[in-house]
Amino acid sequence: MDKGLGLRWIKMAAVYLTVGVALGIHMGKSHDFVLAPVHAHINLLGWATMALMGVLHHLFAAQLANKLAQVQFWLHQVATPVMLIALAAMLMGNAAVEPVVGIASLVVGVSVLLFLYNVLRNLRAAAG
Repeated sequence: MDKGLGLRWIKMAAVYLTVGVALGIHMGKSHDFVLAPVHAHINLLGWATMALMGVLHHLFAAQLANKLAQVQFWLHQVATPVMLIALAAMLMGNAAVEPVVGIASLVVGVSVLLFLYNVLRNLRAAAG
């Protein structure tokens, strides 16, 4: 049973936890909270979501390890930082990146839907 994908999700979650805490410290120190939505998305889409996906992939490696899971992992890993960086730029006044935020958000959404499909399809089959 391959638990490698679960471990990759957990490692990436730890990276996002560190980035989220660093941004929170910076915002607190500077008293500039313009990037609070970015901070929230780092913690939710990065730390919390990736950690939970990692735990599920680790616990159910035999059922969830497939090509779809690999595609879903990479979509999430590429789209999330693009979305976060573009969101930060938009919040700092660069309105031109708004379409990038939208497109990257949609790709993250597709990644989440692929995860849902993989879980529902393969964990249901494992239970029955």
